[in-house]
Amino acid sequence: MVCCMDWSRHLKLKHISLLIHLNESKSLSKTANAFYTTQPALSRWLKELEQDVGGVLFERKARGLQVTLLGELLLEHAIRIQAEIERAQENISAAKNGSGRTIAIGTSPASAPSFVPTAIAKFLELHPQASVRVQESTMNILLSQLARGDLDVVVGRLDNYQPSSKFHNEHLYSENICIVSRPGHPLTQKKMLYWDDLLMFDWIVWPDGSPIRRKFDASLTLAGQKPPTYRVESSSQVANLWLLQHSNMLSVASEEVANHFNRRGLMEPLNIDVAGDDGSVGMCWRDEVVDDKAVEALLECFREASCSLNED
Repeated sequence: MVCCMDWSRHLKLKHISLLIHLNESKSLSKTANAFYTTQPALSRWLKELEQDVGGVLFERKARGLQVTLLGELLLEHAIRIQAEIERAQENISAAKNGSGRTIAIGTSPASAPSFVPTAIAKFLELHPQASVRVQESTMNILLSQLARGDLDVVVGRLDNYQPSSKFHNEHLYSENICIVSRPGHPLTQKKMLYWDDLLMFDWIVWPDGSPIRRKFDASLTLAGQKPPTYRVESSSQVANLWLLQHSNMLSVASEEVANHFNRRGLMEPLNIDVAGDDGSVGMCWRDEVVDDKAVEALLECFREASCSLNED
């Protein structure tokens, strides 16, 4: 215990950056050049750190440095510390300029289009000095950013979410998926639809491994169907919507997304049941020791928005 305290007290912010750069570049010489030091000096520092920690952090391979399991553990904390420092600088700068705390939100485009903005609007109304930064991506990328400390809260489909000791997670509302097309698509004229009708057209699908894609694949399996022709694989809601409107391709969307764009004349749900249980939309946030009042307030805004979601 004393040894760990000794080396951790000597670890400076520059050393955090050195570790991260070594892992990214996999090269002592490149890292030495980037930090205006010499390779022997950097090699000596790394060796001393490994001695203090009590294990090898990087193995020297023919293709460069290869991080060890012990090194990965230390790097995980280093990346988190660096992200927290950057966020602290951002918030301090905002405070000096008379602004409030900046909250970073990650959202999946497969979640309801109006849900996250509604919660954000309520949060800003309650905290007029605060500001919000929104990042849209797939859930696996967003959860990685949450773990690094780049995001405060992630909202999206939790259909295939695996509980983590690093995060809290909370279910907000349930919704299924549906098949969608452009308004006026030939299939919208049919009273009864079957999978054979759908398989005649090309498809736009979400990336493999994303919650909504897995939900769709499971539905095909339950229906005993082979996958249709996937012409486009995209996680961009804007691109998917444009392609639907300008072609006869089909796609899959959550019911809230489909209803939202249907009311605006941009998308039409098709009259066919998609087998499977309702999906889950929820939020994840880090398990912090010290409560963050701003984040707690934002979480409460998401809870309130989920209660009134169907009133839109």
